[in-house]
Amino acid sequence: MSIAQFEELSLTLGIGGLVLLMVFILYQLCKESKAGGFGTFVIFFALALGVFGFAVKSVIRLFLPV
Repeated sequence: MSIAQFEELSLTLGIGGLVLLMVFILYQLCKESKAGGFGTFVIFFALALGVFGFAVKSVIRLFLPV
């Protein structure tokens, strides 16, 4: 395994772990603050947009020559 492959794998796993941690934290926040259905949806939708942006960046890098 080259250093570049290790860095890419570590970045993906690290970001994935942080996203899971953020999901847990946001769930606890919504539950404790009694945010309601719409508030919870908005919070998780914003998190999903960030995750989607990270995934799209990875897909774009596969198809564009650098």
